[in-house]
Amino acid sequence: MIIVIDFGSQFNQLIARRVRENNVYCQIEPSNISVDKIRDLNPLGIILSGGPSSIYEDNSPSIDKSLFDLGIPILGICYGMHYMVHTLGGKIKKATKREYGFANLTIKDPNPLFKDMDSGFQCWMSHGDSAIQLPPNFVVTASTDNTPIAAIANHDKKFYGLQLHPEVEHSINGSLMIRHFLFDVCNCQKNWSMKSFCDGAISQIKAAVGDKKVIMGLSGGVDSSVAATLIHKAIGKNLFCIFVDNGLLRNNEKENLEKSLTSNLDLNIRFIDAQDKFLTALKQVTDPEKKRKIIGNLFIEVFEAEANKIEGAEFLGQGTLYPDIIESKSAFGGPTSIIKSHHNVGGLPEKMKLKLIEPLQLLFKDEVRKLGAELGINEDLIWRQPFPGPGLAIRIMGEITPSRLDILRAADTILLEEIREAGLYRKLWQSFAVLLPIKSVGVMGDKRTFANCIAIRAVTSNDAMTADWAKLPHDLLGKISNRIINEAENINRVVFDITSKPPGTIEWE
Repeated sequence: MIIVIDFGSQFNQLIARRVRENNVYCQIEPSNISVDKIRDLNPLGIILSGGPSSIYEDNSPSIDKSLFDLGIPILGICYGMHYMVHTLGGKIKKATKREYGFANLTIKDPNPLFKDMDSGFQCWMSHGDSAIQLPPNFVVTASTDNTPIAAIANHDKKFYGLQLHPEVEHSINGSLMIRHFLFDVCNCQKNWSMKSFCDGAISQIKAAVGDKKVIMGLSGGVDSSVAATLIHKAIGKNLFCIFVDNGLLRNNEKENLEKSLTSNLDLNIRFIDAQDKFLTALKQVTDPEKKRKIIGNLFIEVFEAEANKIEGAEFLGQGTLYPDIIESKSAFGGPTSIIKSHHNVGGLPEKMKLKLIEPLQLLFKDEVRKLGAELGINEDLIWRQPFPGPGLAIRIMGEITPSRLDILRAADTILLEEIREAGLYRKLWQSFAVLLPIKSVGVMGDKRTFANCIAIRAVTSNDAMTADWAKLPHDLLGKISNRIINEAENINRVVFDITSKPPGTIEWE
């Protein structure tokens, strides 16, 4: 296996994902892991993640320095490289020129990580500190215009450091660097697969749940459908699924999901109408975090009420994925910066009667789809675009009202119809409409209008940790805009969001 030490990077699970893509088992451990435990785990290699801290700050994350005496190859990424340099006798200092975003990397010295690569290529940086002096027996292996020490190596010890982030898609050859570390440096074998994850997860669920019952929120999306099927494989009819209509769904979503869920999944499903409860609680609420907290709390209340009707229900199943966790808190107790809370991790009451079971919490969306295929789930469900648990509440900027929901539903329906008609639905990670909290002047039928503005959001991505705005054809955008303005009520302007992630998020709230 490969171990990733969590120094608080928002991309630490993305590093693990890159390892798993190569069919090598990987697990993330907190930086307070003991060297004895690492020795017991017997990894073939260790990756030190990045993080938001500076090595010279008080209470910056660290790990027992005897890690470097284990004789195991180590790759340090960003802060991980800084920790390696600092601990082994070098110096880290606040950079005179910070680097955020794209940079051109120039190879300076032969290095197993850079095997079969051009002498220069694009990489992705995100740092305000830099190494200014290397430890003994280290050499500089690459640089950029702003960062003279962008990659380092101690070839004898098999210690390597990268200031760049090889795990993100923006770094050309980044995945190849990780592959070289796995196979050319650590001599790993390709012996981990989605089938092995599936088998292991089913065994773990059986052991954790036993003969108890699990209550599960089923939205009909990829995450909850795959999680429910996985749990069902483990405990059968002891899984009780609940579909909550919170009044924040798209047009005909309940009817379509009821049909697809009952026809494709052999599950116990109860459908609950809670629209009034949610919309009343959200009345006049405009703050995004408050929206999420309210929806999360109500969501759990519904489950607790249903759990009381089911004798022996002790667990709450959720389709939480790692991007949900990493944007809300550190899954492994590390110092990851909070970006935003998610309804199924940030909105949970402090005292919840049901214990959580989240079998997908270490997976990304593309991996969940692979798991769904392994479980035999219908392709239409597997390839459904992500839809947030809080639903349209976080796609309406400002107050949520029945009339504003109707406006957004009409626009969103038109958008998705045209995206499907153009054959782009499965090529896009997400595509949706957003209702903005502004009105603008327009002219329709020779009359002045003062109506709503709709934003179109469409992105491409593999894992939701990073995303790029989709370059939709201009004629398609024109057709969508024309239809929305002509067919949806009280809209006179349509705009297109061309923000990538980072710096933006995929959802607007």
